[in-house]
Amino acid sequence: MSIATPLFEGKLVRLGAIDHEKDPAIVSRWTHDSRFMRMMYTEPMSPQAPWQVKKSLEGLEKRIDEEHNLFHFRIRLLADERLLGFAELFRISWTNATGMIRLGIGDPADWRKGYGREALRLVLQYSLSELNLHRLTAMIPEYNQPALALFHSFGFVDEVRRRQALNRDGRTWDLFHLGLLAGEYKEDNHE
Repeated sequence: MSIATPLFEGKLVRLGAIDHEKDPAIVSRWTHDSRFMRMMYTEPMSPQAPWQVKKSLEGLEKRIDEEHNLFHFRIRLLADERLLGFAELFRISWTNATGMIRLGIGDPADWRKGYGREALRLVLQYSLSELNLHRLTAMIPEYNQPALALFHSFGFVDEVRRRQALNRDGRTWDLFHLGLLAGEYKEDNHE
């Protein structure tokens, strides 16, 4: 990556900070969409009002300041700064140069438009080049085939398959732990 390469901006999206005035109402709508929530989280979720989201976001920023092992970005459309989703680096172990990654685009109308692909590329560049992490892990449910395909396309490999680890709608699903080593990522494949 060149020194002139923007860290937080692509052709479609920008990684930015939390907007405490505008974001809570949008994120609240996402918490009411079980499709999105089940793709993102394995623990039980519940709908949240905007005031609850705002309180959660304030708590998140406090954790970021105190723990120093979490980076949370808002994915915004470059054209108009509209909130599309989030990207998160968490459980960073600085001693081992490892961390976990999670990414989500909230509104189904924004899915499959390249926003997630570009956001993932930006987060990978940042985590591997700027933070100098050596290894990243993503946990993705078996039923989230689009996310599995996206992460595989960036070089993530299946490392652990926790058989029947998730119970959704009367069926059990596997939970994949995917890993990427810094040397396995080829940034020029995803411009």
